[in-house]
Amino acid sequence: MNRIQMKALAKVNLGLDVIRRREDGYHEVKMIMQTVRLYDRIILEKTQKGISMETNLSFLPVNEQNIAYRAAKMLMDEFHIQSGLHIKIDKHIPVAAGMAGGSTDGAAVLYGVNKIFELGLTKRQLMERGVKLGADVPYCIMRGTVLSEGIGEILTPVSSLPDCHILIAKPPVSVSTKHVYENLKLDKIEKHPDIDGMVEALRIEDLHGVTQRMENVLETVTIPEHPEIQQIKELMIKEGALNALMSGSGPTVFGIFDDREKGMRARDLLRKSSLVRQTYLVRPFNIRSYR
Repeated sequence: MNRIQMKALAKVNLGLDVIRRREDGYHEVKMIMQTVRLYDRIILEKTQKGISMETNLSFLPVNEQNIAYRAAKMLMDEFHIQSGLHIKIDKHIPVAAGMAGGSTDGAAVLYGVNKIFELGLTKRQLMERGVKLGADVPYCIMRGTVLSEGIGEILTPVSSLPDCHILIAKPPVSVSTKHVYENLKLDKIEKHPDIDGMVEALRIEDLHGVTQRMENVLETVTIPEHPEIQQIKELMIKEGALNALMSGSGPTVFGIFDDREKGMRARDLLRKSSLVRQTYLVRPFNIRSYR
């Protein structure tokens, strides 16, 4: 195998709770993550020597500042691979948007390097290496509907999200995850998401039971700084979304619809507004495989 092409899929957080801040500065979380059918296309190709990289976005780094580059280098150094590798990323997942766009690229490159150089690593072994690159990378290797706990490293697959239509809207701002967590006031959060109830709703395939429990405590930081996030949520709900939520630390908003026509109408309205830069109407992805 000299060439491999992959889809690096994005994620949204159906529910996100922060339990506490640890003494080491990390935050313990409890959240449900869901892979969606929005992806970057990644091509890996063997070369004679070294690692080279290209992307369709001029502002993205093509060196060790890019997690995809670091993922390839980590495995190639560990296994003393002498030949080279070219990485091509055709990026569609919004950048700095709370959708694990960088992490999923790194996860896909780990998977691809393992395949193209026949390293024989299991999914679990790839996940163990992936956490060194970022907290979301192991999940992006696992994919599907997953309960994430600890600092994000304890992953438990749960029942799949019932089929639905997910409208994704990215406003023209970027958000620093570090900034959001540093400014989170845990003692002032009055209501925490019912993550256990969401897991049970997923188990019995109750889409409405899932959506009525959708909450994200990080909204308490990001929405006051970017009120357009709340406006996007309200528009989606007005147009028929069962619920709408900010994903991760934001600023991307997603709404869940049980009717595609309603999702399309909300998408078209958002595109005509000045609230968003990118919109996508997608479906959940629940097959835990790159193939």
